[in-house]
Amino acid sequence: MTEPDAPATAISPVSAARRRAVIDALRRGAVPESGLDVLAVGLDRFEAALDSELDAVAAGASMFKAVRGEYGSGKTFFTRWLGERAKRRNFAVAEIQVSETETPLHRLETVYRRLTERLATSSFPPSALRPVVDAWFFALEEDALATGADEAELSSAVEELLTVRLAEVSRHAPSFATALRGYRAAQSAGDDATASAVLAWLGGQPHVAAAARRSAGVRGDLDHFGALGFLQGLLTVLRDGGQPGLFLVLDEVETLQRVRSDARDKALNALRQLIDEVHSGRFPGLYLVITGTPAFFDGQQGVQRLAPLAQRLATDFTTDPRFDNPRAVQLRLPGFTLESLGELGRTIRDLYAEGAQSPERIKALIDDVYVTDLAEAVAGSLGGKVGVAPRLFLKKLVGDVLDRVDQFTDFDPRTHYKLTVSSNELTETERNLAAAADDIDLDLS
Repeated sequence: MTEPDAPATAISPVSAARRRAVIDALRRGAVPESGLDVLAVGLDRFEAALDSELDAVAAGASMFKAVRGEYGSGKTFFTRWLGERAKRRNFAVAEIQVSETETPLHRLETVYRRLTERLATSSFPPSALRPVVDAWFFALEEDALATGADEAELSSAVEELLTVRLAEVSRHAPSFATALRGYRAAQSAGDDATASAVLAWLGGQPHVAAAARRSAGVRGDLDHFGALGFLQGLLTVLRDGGQPGLFLVLDEVETLQRVRSDARDKALNALRQLIDEVHSGRFPGLYLVITGTPAFFDGQQGVQRLAPLAQRLATDFTTDPRFDNPRAVQLRLPGFTLESLGELGRTIRDLYAEGAQSPERIKALIDDVYVTDLAEAVAGSLGGKVGVAPRLFLKKLVGDVLDRVDQFTDFDPRTHYKLTVSSNELTETERNLAAAADDIDLDLS
């Protein structure tokens, strides 16, 4: 959801389920989890380059990308939109919110644990770790049978393939293969409790029962240094099990600016290490994306604090945004204007009308002029900051206007609706911008 380059075209047919999922999320003021292509206003400028990169990663390359934009410019939307494109290529995906308390970036073992918790595929929602591992063992069995192994030899043939496929991983993290063997052994013995515990340990979970760890032949908990080896192993399991790649998002890395200086320095160095490992080719099949604000990338409390990291992320943004290079290491999301906000609103209105009881009435009462005026009023309630208006604008448009027009035949938004913005429905950033603004009447008579 960024500034458009050209007028919107008619939206393609959307299934009732996808349309409902999108509308329901917007009514709650949330970014939809799927169906984002119907909302992708202005993202066509990125499609060719990003699709090419996804194709390269599916073929065994690895890629790192940084997405920068102010609050409201659509960073979360953008990464989920790109994640949908990755899923269409059968990638696994995971989105992690970087947080000082929940997911500190300088503790890579925690980042890996969140990855396995949020791992999803086109067939399985989070956490998809168990079906991914099961699919890998099934693929090993199929490969063993294809090479001539009979049922009596199958177990040893699978063990041999496991050793070969994870040979490179075992150089850095031998316990990854050990845990997989323990998981398979517990499954074969019908001990689901132990199998689940071993899989939890493989996913980086702490405090796994000692008995389960002993049965699998592993000790302790995953640490910072073992996390990258486990990530390498997970990518191997994904690839052999049918997923050509992993699309991984580390969202809101700008939160690093608010942590203690020692933790911030460790986190920035961990990010530098991740980027270097991606570029070295250690993680074939990984497309890693981080998101952050310009202040994080350009300020002394962020990337610029670590010169080697700043050098790796350096990108020229001095030209007109129209000529930004989508192949560069950083992508800039310019955010919304009133024009593009209105265009997005018209797209949502048309999408809503497709499933409405009276589409003609929706389009007649909520015409283009009304949508534009509502966009201006919502932006005005936030101190004229159009960039932070999209979430609230779409929430008001769907929940306060479209729903009422659809359900009440005598409801006319120009006559019966007054736009009000209360503090309890705003995020912290929105609340700060609206602090000096009174409730605004939407006078469209």
